[in-house]
Amino acid sequence: MVFPPKLKAGDVVRVVAPARSRAMVMEHDHTGVIASRFAELGLTLTYGRHVDERDAFDSSSVASRVADLHEAFADPSVAAILTVIGGYNGNELLPYLDWELIRANPKILCGYSDITALQNAVLARTGLVTYSGPHWSTFGMRDHFEQTLRWFTSVLFDTAPVALAPAAHWSDDLWFLDQDKRELIPNDGWWLMRPGSAEGRIVGGNLCTLNLLQGTPYMPSLDGALLIIEDDLESHPETFARDLTSLLQVPGAANIRGLAIGRFQQASRMSRPLLEQIIGNQPISARIPVLANIDVGHTYPLATFPIGGQGRLVVTDTETSLTLLRH
Repeated sequence: MVFPPKLKAGDVVRVVAPARSRAMVMEHDHTGVIASRFAELGLTLTYGRHVDERDAFDSSSVASRVADLHEAFADPSVAAILTVIGGYNGNELLPYLDWELIRANPKILCGYSDITALQNAVLARTGLVTYSGPHWSTFGMRDHFEQTLRWFTSVLFDTAPVALAPAAHWSDDLWFLDQDKRELIPNDGWWLMRPGSAEGRIVGGNLCTLNLLQGTPYMPSLDGALLIIEDDLESHPETFARDLTSLLQVPGAANIRGLAIGRFQQASRMSRPLLEQIIGNQPISARIPVLANIDVGHTYPLATFPIGGQGRLVVTDTETSLTLLRH
């Protein structure tokens, strides 16, 4: 695995839109909040030439998106690449990417949701560790952003192991529509689904997006992996069960070492009993630790974790922990 250099004050971050356009995000303009947050971190934001192009899919052409990614990796002044937002079509870019260019210029790539396809493809084709974490647009959250920011800086600015812990509260609101109307929900903690202890290479992100890579040259190996997955409100118990089953049947999945599942959005209709049943239907659940309701996914706060990094998952009577060992 290749770990990109960490961020430091004075670095330049390039913002790109591999899926949806920034023009869509700008319908609710929070750039003032975003600018102040990055200024406080000592980071300078620059933008891809095509981030504001917008077509019928709220995206831009494959050529434009690929060009912005290639320019970001090739530019020696850029230390990290941050995605605008997710979407539906990031996997369109994969056949057109210059993997040798990316391999020769290792740098941080951070985002989540639809960006999962790009991140895992980069890992599979180049060995470069990428980061599931907040988008550029996420930094526009005015309030209750502190924990998301702490995880972001702990993983991307430092090398020390990061022990994740349940947040006291979480939110599933449309914060970008009304920053003054936020709803915090008390956290009932992690769900301990299956006991055990495991250490392995982290693979994962958004489940339904990761599954798009099955059968392609862009799917990373699951052999020996510590799987961290999540899904959004469009995934209901029935579809999550089907998608998880599909992932756990790919070659190498029988040797997955552990499974951690992110918090579900309220509209997904997922419950702990339903998830217990879904997990219980998987043969691998009898021999690996499984933890759920962690701060990963489409609710907030949102943890940053390394795709391709090393992690440890412990679910026992005396200890429950999820540690990012090498990131």
